[in-house]
Amino acid sequence: MARVGVVTFPGSNCDADMRRAVQETDGLEAVALWHKEADLQGVDAVILPGGFSYGDYLRCGAMARLSPVMQAVTEFANAGGPVLGVCNGFQILCEAGLLPGALVRNRDLRFVCDRVRVVVSRTTPFTNVSDGVLTLPIAHGEGCWVADPSQLQALDDAGQLLFRYVTEDGTRGDNPNGSLRDVAGVCNAQGNVVGLMPHPERACRPALKGIDGQLFFAHLARSLA
Repeated sequence: MARVGVVTFPGSNCDADMRRAVQETDGLEAVALWHKEADLQGVDAVILPGGFSYGDYLRCGAMARLSPVMQAVTEFANAGGPVLGVCNGFQILCEAGLLPGALVRNRDLRFVCDRVRVVVSRTTPFTNVSDGVLTLPIAHGEGCWVADPSQLQALDDAGQLLFRYVTEDGTRGDNPNGSLRDVAGVCNAQGNVVGLMPHPERACRPALKGIDGQLFFAHLARSLA
């Protein structure tokens, strides 16, 4: 049984949902990790959930990246351990320098809460390039991903622009927040660190009107088996 740590920061509000999604996946066990602890308890993967860590003071994720647990997460990621950041977790990973680019205010300066369609461009511990078009919920005010223009094409060529917003038929577009190149999520060069704005844990059961999120956890279970 692979053990997956889910970090709770002050202001996290998706940590319980994330633990449940992990726990309901065959082959995975959820482990609660507290932001003040630097011990990852020997987990095999780490997930940073969504929410409003530290009230989003300064910038989203800017304070959370200084939490003691993040030093351990950084060491774990640098050693090749699988790390997933969702929404605020994605913002934290960017602030910590574990993922490229930054997340800024949405194009219309409004909080968006909706369902979006995304496609994945690369196989990672959490994704498979054959997954097709996935429908997942979003809920964010600072989900516009930006990057240095001089790095953007290199990131694209390297397959690090992992998720893109698309229309129902898979055509690029239908971008809810103004992200460059319709990016909904990215990964590091090695592919073991993944961040995305949509919430897979909110699309894991029919009662949630979507099951596409199950794929993320099923892929992780297989990669850790």
